[in-house]
Amino acid sequence: MDQVLFIVWRESVEAMLVIGILYAWLRGNPNAGQGMRYLWGGVAAGLGFAFLLGGTILLFDEMLPEGAQDYFQLAMVLVASALIVQMVLWMKRHGRHLKRTLEQGMQQNVDNTNWWGMLLLVALAVGREGSETVIFLYSSGVAQQGMALLHFWLAAATGFVLALVTFWLLQLGGKVFSWRLFFRVTESLLLLLGASMLVTGVEKMIGLEWLPALVDPLWDSSAMVPDDGRLGGLLSGLTGYRAQPSLMLLLCYAAYWAAVWFLLRRAQRAASAPLAAAVAQGQRA
Repeated sequence: MDQVLFIVWRESVEAMLVIGILYAWLRGNPNAGQGMRYLWGGVAAGLGFAFLLGGTILLFDEMLPEGAQDYFQLAMVLVASALIVQMVLWMKRHGRHLKRTLEQGMQQNVDNTNWWGMLLLVALAVGREGSETVIFLYSSGVAQQGMALLHFWLAAATGFVLALVTFWLLQLGGKVFSWRLFFRVTESLLLLLGASMLVTGVEKMIGLEWLPALVDPLWDSSAMVPDDGRLGGLLSGLTGYRAQPSLMLLLCYAAYWAAVWFLLRRAQRAASAPLAAAVAQGQRA
């Protein structure tokens, strides 16, 4: 449930950031007053798309034969892991310029009296966050039943409430709890969570005999930190820790972090390139 609470919390805060930027811009532009209706229409459309996606996934899952459902659920777990990494990379590339990019898009739509274009901009921004959350929730909660399912939805609701509180605190400003610190910490946690989802997928593929275990187990640390213990369960859910990992699992885990390191370096260079170009141009001038 810790996974669910965290992902709903983090994605909701990011969606609120986008909505807050656009709302503040509209409030500061008297000529764009009627755009408020389209802003909230875009929010509703984005949320509607996320719910539609969730319903489609559930319907598709129910229509599949029992054997095919395992493959579909495996695919969704791996997609969730990839999306988590993509979230972090996207924010690395665009986070620094997110406010300016959104405001420029809004200004263009207002100048052209293109309110439907503004609605689409908001819908895409909110829908992106919502769809990522839906896919993750499906991959995490597909096997939940009874009280476990109730706890699952309580964790999701708690994550949303915490997001409201977090957004309010971040809007107050401050050096201790800032947007920069928020994204730095949550990006690290997201990458650990992506590794955890990958571990789940690799275990399923080993169980289906798509991948060889090679050496199983490679070690046994269950005497110190068992998977089903309080600490071990938390580490397992948030980082992919296994007390008795196979060699294949460890190799995939190492490959994940090597790929993440490479992609983060490339994203950092891409984000810094415009700033470096501007500085160079200023020096020439």
